[in-house]
Amino acid sequence: MSSKSLEDKIQQAGNPARMLRDAPVGVYAFPFRGEYSNWRDEQEAWNRTAVLFDQSFHMTDVYFEGPDARRLMSDVALNSFRTFGKNKAKQLIVCNHDGRFIGDAILFGLADDKFQLVGTPLAPNWVAYQAETGGYDVEVTRDERSVDNGGKRRTYRYQLQGPNALKIIEKAHGGPTDRIKFFNIGEFTLAGRPVRALNHTMIGIPGQEMTGLEMFGPADDAPAVLDALLTAGAEFGLRQGGSLAYPTTGVESGWAGLCVPAIYTGERMKPYREWLRAEGFEASASLGGSFTSDDIEDYYLTPWDLGYDRVLKFDRDFIGRAALEELADQPHRKEVWLRWNDDDVARAVAASLFGGKDRAKYLDIPYSVYATFQYDKVLIGDRPAGLSFKGAYTVNIGGWASVASIDEADAQDGTDVTLVWGEENGGSAKPSVERHVQTPIRATVHTTPLV
Repeated sequence: MSSKSLEDKIQQAGNPARMLRDAPVGVYAFPFRGEYSNWRDEQEAWNRTAVLFDQSFHMTDVYFEGPDARRLMSDVALNSFRTFGKNKAKQLIVCNHDGRFIGDAILFGLADDKFQLVGTPLAPNWVAYQAETGGYDVEVTRDERSVDNGGKRRTYRYQLQGPNALKIIEKAHGGPTDRIKFFNIGEFTLAGRPVRALNHTMIGIPGQEMTGLEMFGPADDAPAVLDALLTAGAEFGLRQGGSLAYPTTGVESGWAGLCVPAIYTGERMKPYREWLRAEGFEASASLGGSFTSDDIEDYYLTPWDLGYDRVLKFDRDFIGRAALEELADQPHRKEVWLRWNDDDVARAVAASLFGGKDRAKYLDIPYSVYATFQYDKVLIGDRPAGLSFKGAYTVNIGGWASVASIDEADAQDGTDVTLVWGEENGGSAKPSVERHVQTPIRATVHTTPLV
C-alpha cells in the first residue's frame, strides 16, 4: 500500500526510529562541486584570507507575504519580533507544543510585510504549515532546494567569509560601502546589479566587522555577480569553496545542524504529519550514529540542549511557550565542542582501512557524518553524558572535533569524555554503513570555539 503522508509512512513502518535508522539515504546533499582547489586550502582561506561558497542550491526558501506575516512569525518562533522588519534578519527557532526542537533557519526581512525563510526544510515546512492552516492572511511561495525542483532557483546566494571579505566587496563595488550592522541587511551594487547582503558569520566571532556577508539577488544576476567577486578577490587570496569543505564550517562555528525534529509522535502533531508528504524530507531522512533507541522521543532536544535559550523570549504567546516555561528551571544539557584525541582518531582510521573483519566505521574526511541526523553517544566512564551531532577535520583546528550537547554538570572546559564511534550490532541497514565494530574515541570538552 502506498503512503500519501508522513503519518501513513510511520503507521506502515510501525516505528519511526527504526524507519529513520534504516532509511536508504546518506548525508544531507550539497549539490555543488566538491573542490575548487583542495578542501584543505579552502578551509584555511576562511581563517586567513577569504572563501566564497555558492549557497544557491542546497537550501529551502519559503516566502511569506501579507499583513499577517509578522504575526505568524511571532506566533511560531521562540524569538522576539518587537523590532523586526525590513532589512532585519534573525535565526528563527521553532519548537512543537511540548517545547521540543523542530528546526532553525535564517529569516530575512525583505519588507515589513514580506519575509524569506532560508535553511534546511525542517523549519520552513513547519512555518508554512502554520501559515496555511492557522487562518493567517499570508501568501506562501515556495522555492525548493535544487534536488527537489530540477535545479532551478529564484535567487542566487553567495557567502563570502574571512578577514579580507570587506576588501573584496569594496573592490568589486568600486569604492567604499556602507557598514552593515550584525544580522542586518544592506544594499549595494556589484557588476551594475543591485545586491542585498546579510552581515553574519559562518565561522569566527559574531559581530566582527563584516567578515561574513551572505549576498543574494535574482538568479539571472548570479554569473555577473560571481565573476565580479572572484575577479576582485584574486589579489586578496580569495578561494572558492566546495561541498567537501562547506559542511565543516558548522563544526568550527558550533552549529549542530540537522537534529531529529520533534514531529514523529503526539496527537497534537498528527495533523502536521498528515500534511507532510510521504516522499518529503522528514519522511525520507536517515538516522545514524552510536546512540540507539527505539523510542524516537529519546532523540528529541530542547532549545537549551542546542544553546538556543539565548534567543528565547517569553514576551508574548507562541507555540510551545507553556511547556518551555515549565522546563526553564530544570536541569539542561549545554552545547559544547569536543576536541577528539589525535591518537584515537588515527587508530580508528587505520582500523577502518586495515582492520579486516574487525574494521571500524570509516571516518569520512573531512566531514565525518554519514546520515541525515547523526547522534553519537558521549560517555564519562560508563555513564551517558550527552550526544555528539557532527564531526569533522579542519586544518584550522588541526584535528577532528564535533559539536555536542553535554549535561550541564559535565560541560566544563577540560572535561574528559569518550565518544563511541560506529553503530551497534555491526551497523544498520543504511547503504552508507559498511559492516564494522564500534570503537571508542577520547575527547576533551571545550565551551568556547576551538579556532
